[in-house]
Amino acid sequence: MLKRKDLLGIQELGCDEILEILDTAESLQEISSRPIKKVPTLRGKTVINLFFEASTRTRTSFEIAGKRLSADVVNISASTSSVSKGETLIDTARTLDAMAADCVVIRHSSSGAPATIARMTKAAVINGGDGAHEHPTQALLDALTIRQRKGHLDGLKVAIVGDITHSRVARSNIHLLTKFGSHVWLCSAPTLMPVGVEQMICDNSQFLHTTNSIDEAVADADVIMMLRVQFERMSESFFPSVREYFHYFGLSRARVHLAKQDVIIMHPGPMNRGVEISSEVADGPYSVIFDQVSAGVAVRMSVLYLMLGA
Repeated sequence: MLKRKDLLGIQELGCDEILEILDTAESLQEISSRPIKKVPTLRGKTVINLFFEASTRTRTSFEIAGKRLSADVVNISASTSSVSKGETLIDTARTLDAMAADCVVIRHSSSGAPATIARMTKAAVINGGDGAHEHPTQALLDALTIRQRKGHLDGLKVAIVGDITHSRVARSNIHLLTKFGSHVWLCSAPTLMPVGVEQMICDNSQFLHTTNSIDEAVADADVIMMLRVQFERMSESFFPSVREYFHYFGLSRARVHLAKQDVIIMHPGPMNRGVEISSEVADGPYSVIFDQVSAGVAVRMSVLYLMLGA
């Protein structure tokens, strides 16, 4: 089982813990193919999904994961919580602690919100994405998808292309993939690339590379991971137009052909088709985007099992 109370980020995990989560997820995938998709592992446990940001994949997959392990799952959104009446995050945490929840999955627009909740409650806290900081379970499901397609996580060339500045998915994937010795190439418009990104988010900077050329990033790549342009986090214009952005940084079929013949195309979703990726690529033979969604349920089952039931 995981030797920690909370899962707040990939940066704090060791390779052995990551592999434990991935191995457990693979063993749990079989449950989703059963006629009755349920095991009694977490019967009597209560999981609260506390989501202050909109979500389809993360929230739903955590709910499905908890229910397939027989936990009692409670969903709380910002619009239906006392936060809409002015309650602070700390008071919300204390309220949940008084209710004796076993696990709180939190998504919040502010970096560090899960860590705040973790300090204020005895429940296990899982980061479902906080600001532009981290999204650990997304990186874990990406790793599971890559490992099942490539057989390993080491020595790969992984191109991560898109809105790096606002992406918690990019940060978590950088931490995970460089831990295993894969070379990560970050590519975006200069306005969407954090200054000093190598030193800022990665200790293993020898495995991290940056470029403003998507052709250089995807050349001979084993994995191409496209990121959504997060317009909702932008207070100003970061590029002239959507058409120009796609021309310079969008993934087209011609650019896919620059990568290795067995390349896989990934996207954390939701996709802006025609902005960062064309529909023919998203729906094409190299795409594993919906495999990622499937892996997400297994990974979140694994995390809940290892933190609450192992």
